[in-house]
Amino acid sequence: MKKALLTMIILTACSITGTAQNKAKMKKVLFVVTSHDKLGNTGQKTGFWTEELAAPYYELSDQGIQIDIATPLGGQPPIDPKSADPASATEDTKRFDADTELLAKLKHTLKLNHVKESDYDAVFYPGGHGPLWDLAKDRNSITLIESFYNNNKPVAFVCHAPGVLKDVKIKDEYLVKGKKVTGFSNSEEAAVGLTNVVPFLLEEVLQANGGIYSKTENWQPYAVEDGLLITGQNPASSKLVAQKLLQKLK
Repeated sequence: MKKALLTMIILTACSITGTAQNKAKMKKVLFVVTSHDKLGNTGQKTGFWTEELAAPYYELSDQGIQIDIATPLGGQPPIDPKSADPASATEDTKRFDADTELLAKLKHTLKLNHVKESDYDAVFYPGGHGPLWDLAKDRNSITLIESFYNNNKPVAFVCHAPGVLKDVKIKDEYLVKGKKVTGFSNSEEAAVGLTNVVPFLLEEVLQANGGIYSKTENWQPYAVEDGLLITGQNPASSKLVAQKLLQKLK
């Protein structure tokens, strides 16, 4: 009887230790999402693009990656209404629409100035036009990206999100200088009729800052990786960026 009890205690202790070790090994990624909801002076709304958050979120979380979400203002980030249109629906956005846990998480995003790079293994930025107005010049965001990069952690961006790299520097040089990058192209911006609405054209800024910019045809999946930096061209590239990030984390 005593022997059986001792065996049970040992097995329980091993189980608790194993669970603790698994949690310690579990990777954690920070998603940084825009708080900006005005599309320039058009009177229209913008925000983050649903597919660009949903596809990477599920690609990573389904593999056991823990994810926190932060925004400049905290709380519910604005969703670009066009990305919520049924015409833009994908399997991931349909899953998102029915995901009460993730929707509740989005209502209570962390404030960007309250998060620390040291708590995470990587950072990911979904796009949508919103980031061009707030995150591109947000000092907390800029410092956060620099900290991730300087501590040898992956930084990933998709669609318009590479625009948040505009003022990010490493050792007084633009982070993108001399690196392979992509992002929402001039031709795609023209196709959606917002060339003269956005505060800057992403393709031009990346090139002006010394990035080795490349792209594929409009709306086709395309992502590039250069060291710790991963960028994707458009919404269709969201899952591809997440897959590259997942490989980095593994």
